[in-house]
Amino acid sequence: MSGVMLVTGGSRGIGAACARLAAGRGYDVCVNYRGDAAAAEAVVRAVEAEGRRGLAVQADVAREDEAERLFETLDRELGPLTALVNNAGLTGHFSRLDEVSGETLRQVMEVNVLGLIYCARAAVRRMSQRHGGRGGGIVNLSSGAATLGSPNTYVWYAASKGAVDSFTKGLALEVAREGIRVNAVAPGFIKTEIHASSGMPDRLESTPEVVPMGYPAEPEEVAEAILWLLSEAAGYVTGEVLRVAGGR
Repeated sequence: MSGVMLVTGGSRGIGAACARLAAGRGYDVCVNYRGDAAAAEAVVRAVEAEGRRGLAVQADVAREDEAERLFETLDRELGPLTALVNNAGLTGHFSRLDEVSGETLRQVMEVNVLGLIYCARAAVRRMSQRHGGRGGGIVNLSSGAATLGSPNTYVWYAASKGAVDSFTKGLALEVAREGIRVNAVAPGFIKTEIHASSGMPDRLESTPEVVPMGYPAEPEEVAEAILWLLSEAAGYVTGEVLRVAGGR
């Protein structure tokens, strides 16, 4: 593999694991982050340690103007984009729907759905052969929650990921003859900070009870699936949602 990859929300968790793995497989990597510059720079150093170019760019992808600025910076600093990993996302604090604030609903939908679509649109404008691009790949981060519904935790998050699945299928069909493949990965219980940020720091302790394989995955295991979908080995795969959830 080789080319230029953008990973949104790339300073932590699955995004950081993906950036590091991609560098080891020949990609130059742009690490997008919203607030933690130090974490993003640490990922860039890991990319550079693999002999690849790395770039950290602060941008809130839920804001259209910032998403556009992110891609413009990438164009200028690293060159033509060949792979987008739409990883930025949040859950909001867990609760029932009748207890959640409107602000949480808005933030989750703006980041998980609008932000992802803004970035996919910018990528298509650059990669599509219709626009003079050389093609490429997009992988959107969905979640096992999209089909499980996440009752009593964050049904709104599940709904946002259901939208990601629908968008992935539609966009894949729209650009299938323009040199772009679009797929999604739907992780299950993964060892990341997302559980603590949602107010459930001990959630992974329940994994043996609900995951057939009996343990939570490492972020690198999801990153492997993402890199496979972007590779030539998956050259005839588009419009799919690959579940990485230990059988759940």
